[in-house]
Amino acid sequence: MSNNKDRKGRAEDVRGAFFPTPAALSDMPDWYSDMLGSIKELIANGRRQVMWTANVQMSMMYNRIGQTIIQRQNSESWGSKVVDRLSADLKKEFPEMHGFSPRNLKYMRRFAEIWPDETIVQRSVAQNPLFLPLKSWSRN
Repeated sequence: MSNNKDRKGRAEDVRGAFFPTPAALSDMPDWYSDMLGSIKELIANGRRQVMWTANVQMSMMYNRIGQTIIQRQNSESWGSKVVDRLSADLKKEFPEMHGFSPRNLKYMRRFAEIWPDETIVQRSVAQNPLFLPLKSWSRN
């Protein structure tokens, strides 16, 4: 453990906590900017991978919801009242999520009608440039 006496920072408080301030960039070794760049690229790549995976999983979930609706409608012969109730219940159960309006549930159903084979959906979503993640999550 390093000695805080050699570091710049705010003074210790009553409980002995030390709050270091970062050293100036000019005080860093020559290799520091390369290391920072490598770590920033690791973070950016990780974010892209998470975003891509989330997009694929969301699309697969929408397809499965649509398949479930189709299967139940075919076996039970029901209509829009059930979709409206399903929408309300999903919104109540998952208030932090969006996209469960009656219209969107019907879109999910249509999506599943057009793409009934889940393996094709997964492969297509993974290759579609519309589903590729953005270059970065940063606001720059």
